[in-house]
Order: sequence, then structure tokens, then C-alpha cells
Amino acid sequence: MVNGMEALDRKLIRDFRRLWSQFLAISLVLAAGVAVLLMSFGMSDALEETRATYYERNRFADVFIDVNRAPNSMLDIIRNIDGVAYIEPRVTTYATLDIPAKVDATVAYVVSLPENGTSLNQPILRLGNWPDTTATDAVVLNAPFGEANNLWPGDDFTATLNGTKRTLTVTGWALSPEFIYTIGPGSLIPNDEDFGVIWMPEQALAAALDRTGAFNNLSVKLRSGYRLEPVIDALDIFLEPYGALGAIDRTEQVSNAFIDAEITQLRTLAYTLPPIFLGITIFLVNMVMGRIVALERAEIGLLKALGYSDTAILMHYLLLASLVGVFGVSIGYVAGSWLSFELAKLYADFLKFPYLIYSVSWNIYVLSGVLGLIAAGTGAARAAWVAARLAPATAMAPPAPPRFTTSWVDRALHFIRISQPTMMILRSIVRWPMRAGLSILGMALAVGILVSSNFFPDALDLIIDTAFYQSNRQHAVLFFNDEVDESVVVEARRLPGVLQAEGQQVMTAVLRHEHYRKRATIEARRPGMNLSRVVSTNGQVVDAPPGGIMLSERLAAQLGASLGDVIEVKFLGVHQGTYTLPVTQLVTQFFGLGAYMDQTTANRLFQQDPRVSIVNVTLDAAHGDAFQQSLKDLPKLAGRAMLAENRAGFEDTISRNILITTTIYAILGTLITVGVAYNGARIQLSERARELASLRILGFTKGEVGFVLVGEIMLLAVLAQPLGWWIGWGVAKMLTESYTSDLYSMPLVVSASTFSSASLIVLTAALVSVLVVRRRLDGIDLVSVMKTRE
Repeated sequence: MVNGMEALDRKLIRDFRRLWSQFLAISLVLAAGVAVLLMSFGMSDALEETRATYYERNRFADVFIDVNRAPNSMLDIIRNIDGVAYIEPRVTTYATLDIPAKVDATVAYVVSLPENGTSLNQPILRLGNWPDTTATDAVVLNAPFGEANNLWPGDDFTATLNGTKRTLTVTGWALSPEFIYTIGPGSLIPNDEDFGVIWMPEQALAAALDRTGAFNNLSVKLRSGYRLEPVIDALDIFLEPYGALGAIDRTEQVSNAFIDAEITQLRTLAYTLPPIFLGITIFLVNMVMGRIVALERAEIGLLKALGYSDTAILMHYLLLASLVGVFGVSIGYVAGSWLSFELAKLYADFLKFPYLIYSVSWNIYVLSGVLGLIAAGTGAARAAWVAARLAPATAMAPPAPPRFTTSWVDRALHFIRISQPTMMILRSIVRWPMRAGLSILGMALAVGILVSSNFFPDALDLIIDTAFYQSNRQHAVLFFNDEVDESVVVEARRLPGVLQAEGQQVMTAVLRHEHYRKRATIEARRPGMNLSRVVSTNGQVVDAPPGGIMLSERLAAQLGASLGDVIEVKFLGVHQGTYTLPVTQLVTQFFGLGAYMDQTTANRLFQQDPRVSIVNVTLDAAHGDAFQQSLKDLPKLAGRAMLAENRAGFEDTISRNILITTTIYAILGTLITVGVAYNGARIQLSERARELASLRILGFTKGEVGFVLVGEIMLLAVLAQPLGWWIGWGVAKMLTESYTSDLYSMPLVVSASTFSSASLIVLTAALVSVLVVRRRLDGIDLVSVMKTRE
């Protein structure tokens, strides 16, 4: 029996070497599934572990709250809240900077450095030194901002703080867990050149802002095991008299929320694509192994006649499939590990982590490997079972030929007088519908993967058009730390190069409906605004009706509110008061959870003269430098956002990501197509060698005979396209739903070019694959083929 098992082992190796090209095609499909699983889980695990370690080492806070001005005497009361472990009061503000040799005004978020050192959200010094606590003009910059603006330790720049210009000296660069994703007011993505973070000694900053003995920002760390909600409620109650804007936890902290969204998208990828590749692997292994068993009936019968058991035969074919699985898993391990590490480094660099902890759990390797081997084994199970159950006498006899009858399909084909090669193609598809259907499904899945990945550019085109050309048509947005009189709009019109100026008021509120509660920003606008507009999905410009509140559909869904429902609105900050307002309109938006009021309604509620928080302006490009220079001299200005820069940065970042993503998915879709088309063509050639050789003997040309082989696979590929389009649309819809968050939503937009490009890639890959097999047909020995039993 030892020698017998050695003989089976030799046969196993010979079979694997003989069929290496088919097994390679299958292995690459399996490897793609394993690689995607490792890549998505590896990247997400690396980001999550790096973030968790960063947060723990640098004591990232659990709760954050902004107030207008609260006395330090409140700190003892807050420390006594049950569950509070540490607190850190700070003074913060936005400031405009005048950087030497830079024309544009720059915006920074200025944060105080406590005299006794930071206890929470501790920055890591990357270069230089921390300033002395008594220094009045020394600051530390966040490292990406300092590098982008060429501001090194020892360099000076000017900042406008509370209306007064001050010359500040850089002493060092730092990174903070609070600002991993550093995004400025009115921006969509980080722009290190135009927005940064500055740490300044508390004594100097508090004096500059007239907040000595007070704070306007508070971070809180909870004791282990305590719930967030009671602490948040207590903070809101204690700090409400001081203009609190509502306490938030980490999920609403801007930097952390963006990272959460990225990790969620990577997890979604892990749950979506690998099952497709594993399913196709099962189909391909089943198809190839079934054909191998059919061709080796005589050998199986001989082996059984020599005394090999059913179990030995069963294990032989399962081991052959397992070799394919091991080979595919091994390739997937190498490719997935490399991709996950390289892409994790890109993410870590983009998100400005100070280090990257890359350690893919062994569980992921085990899981992906086991799933890969199970897929290969499942595909081979039926064929191996058939081989094991064959009786020796039955196996050594030629298989009974299939019984063909003339059907209505044959009569229809005969009636329309199609050519004999075409007749053979159509008959083969009709008489083996299961195999044809699975081939169609495999190539349809390849199309679906390409459609579902390439819909992102279509969706982003719509987002960019809506956000930058329809909704926000201004060239610049001017921000103020506090609400100011509407007369500032008139002053803005006098700035160099300004063509139009419109103001709007931005307020923070808590919205309640039934048992639902949501913190949101409400914008008060005058009707007919021309620059910053609310545009619905059908392109219609919408104004908030007077007397109520207009909500985005996502915000209304989170509140369980519908058109006409009455919701409770509790305004925070300088506007104290709770009001009940009807939902007068719903609108679809892609960014944020928008809520809008008519400016007259806001003025009536607060019994105020018109106020503005931001001013939108359009510019004459010829006076751009003069406009930027004038911003540096505006004492009330907290910052500005340039929409053209935002758009260019957004498009540049997205285009790079899309290029990487679409390239990866194009490769994956091609691998699926090659696996299905190549193996299908090889099996067709194996099964129909006598038939095709007979055609050559009867006088058909090589081209006509090759048409039978190529035509069937390509016809199946063409038939797969509509199904692939439908699958791709469905997967894209699922992805848009999973990517939706409070920060943004992804519209489902799939253009005709997306469908056509996916089909072109799949059809080209199928044609190339079948032409490779077609070359074998030219080298067939007609005499040898005609001597075979099939």
C-alpha cells in the first residue's frame, strides 16, 4: 500500500504539472479573493490599531465641548461629575496668518498649552522645542502645516488675534491625536498649506483673547467602565449658562469621524468582494475537476481493479484540488500582505499618524486560508465523490453517449438556415444549460465588480457639480469667530476685487422628535440667495419656507421626522431658547446633515437685528492678490476658505484614489474573466476535439473550426453583460448605503460609459483568453484525435 500511495502521489504531481495553466488561472482568481480579504482587513486593522495606540499613549479625550466663555471656577464642579477622570480646559480661536513670501492669507486653529503641561490630547513634538510657559510670542505648529509653509523653528510670521496683529516665532513642530485628519472651516479635505494648528502658551493666548481665568473649550476623559451619556448630559446642564454648544463624544469629533468612515469603507470591502471570488473559485474547480474525472474513467477503473479503495480515490482528487487551493492561497498571502502594507502606509501618511503599527492578525490569515481551501474542496467534492463511487467495470467502459433529440430549438435553427459552426455553438449552449449558465454568471460577476467600482467617478462628478457649481457658487467664504452685525456684508463688498457679497447666520442646535435626538448646525438664509444655495437632486434651487425648518432627508430620517411634523429645536451657544417648529420642506444633500431656516424667522425667534456668521463673495480674478492681502488686515476675520482651492484639492486627492482603486478592480475583474473564459475554452477543446477534428477532415477551414471554439465562449461573454450590469448596479447601491454617514452620502450614479468600459474590459479579457486556447487547436494531430474514444 505504501508503494501504491507513492504511485498516486506521483500521479498527483504529474496531473498538476500537466494542467498547470488551467490551475494557474483558477489559483489567480482564488488569490485575488484572499488578497482582497487580507488587504481590506490588513489596512483597516493597521489603521484601527495605530489609532487606538496613538489615542491611548497620548490620552485622547472621550468628550469635547465648546462654550462661549466659562469661568475656571466651574472646573471643580465638573471634576466632581461621576465618571470624570481628567479634564483639560483650554482657550482656542481661529486666526488669520500672514506668512512671509506667501500672498494668500492662511487660517489656523490656535490652541492653548496649559502651564502644567497637557494632560489630554497630548501633542508629540517632532522637531524643535516646546515654548516656555511664560513666553508671549512663541508657538509650535502642527508638523504638516509647518512643512507645507516652510516655517521652521526660529522663523517668524504674523497672526491676527482678537483684532490685534502679533508677530509669533516658531519653536517646533508637533502632531496630535486630536488633529489626525486636519480639516479647516468650509473645506472638504485637509489642505496643509492653507490650514493648520498652532499651540501657544495658555497665559499669552488667554491674555490676547481676554479670557484670563476662563476657558472656551474643554476635553474630558472618563474613568473605565463609565457611560458617556450621563457625563455629556451633566456637562450640557452645567455649562449651558455659559453658551455651551453641546458636548460630543469621539464619534462626532471631526478627525475621528473621518477615520471611522475610512475604516468602515475598508470593512465593507472585505465583506463584499471576497465571497464573489470564492464562489467563482468553486465553480471553476468544479468545472475542471469534473472534466478530469470524465477523462480519467479508465484510469480510475484500473486503479480500483488493482485494489485502491474508494477513500484513496476520493482523497486523490480532493488533494489535487487542495494543491490548487494552497497555490492560490499562497499567492494571495504574498499579494495581500504587500498591498495591505503599502496602502496602509499611504493611509498613515495621508492621515498624518506619527507612526504605523502594522500587524495583521494571524486570525485573518487563517480565515482567508481556510476559506480558500474550503472553496477549492467544495468545488472538487462532487467530482471526487463521483470518481470514488465508480465501479471498476463501469469506469473502464466508455461512457454512454448523450442522447440527443430534435427539439424546437433545432427546428428553429434549421428554419433560419444558419451556418453549421453557428448551429454547433447554439446546440452546445442549449444542451448543457447548467454549464453555460454558470459561465455566464462568472463573467457577469466580473462585469459587476468593474461596474460597482467604477461608479465612484460618476458619483463624484455629480457631487462636485452640485457642491461647487450649483450649491456653492461663491469664490471665497469669510468666517468670523462670533456673530457680527449684517453691516459686515457691506464692508466685504468694499474689499478689492469683490463683485458680490452675501451673508448668512450659522447656529448650533439640538433637534428632538419623539424619542430621537440629533445635534446639528442650522443655517439661516435670506430667500433668493445667489451664491450659497440649497439645490435639490432635480437641480431646483430651494429656499427654506418662512415659519419653519427645512431638513436634509438624512437628518429627517435620523429624527424619524416627515414633512409637516413638528420638532423641538433647542438652540445652543449665544442663542438660548427652545422652540417648536414644523418641518416645512425636505431636501437631498451629499455633505453633512443640513438644516435651514428663513433669516426673517430666525430674527423673529431671537428678537434680533440681522446677524451673520459667514460672508460669501465672488471675485474678480485680476484682483486676487489684493483681495488676499486685504484679508490679512481684517481684525474681525477668523479665517477664509477659497472654493477654487477646495475644488482643486478635492479633485486631485479623489482622482489619485480613484486611479489606484480602478486599477486594482480592473485587474480583479480581468482575473475572473480569464479564469472563467480560459478554463471554459480548454474544457470545450478537450470535450470536442474529435468533433472539431472531424470538421477539419470534412473540409472546414481552420478559421471556421476555430469559430466554433471562440464563438461559444464569446457568445456566453456577450450574454453575461446585461446580468453583469444588473449585479454591478446592485452592488453599487449597497456600497452607497454602507458609505453613508453624518459626514457625507454617496449618490448612486452609474453612467453608460461605466457599463460600456466594464463590458469592454471583460470582453477583451475573454477574447484574449480564448484565443490563447485557439492556438492549441491549430496544432491538433487529426489522426491521433480520431483514434481516441471521445
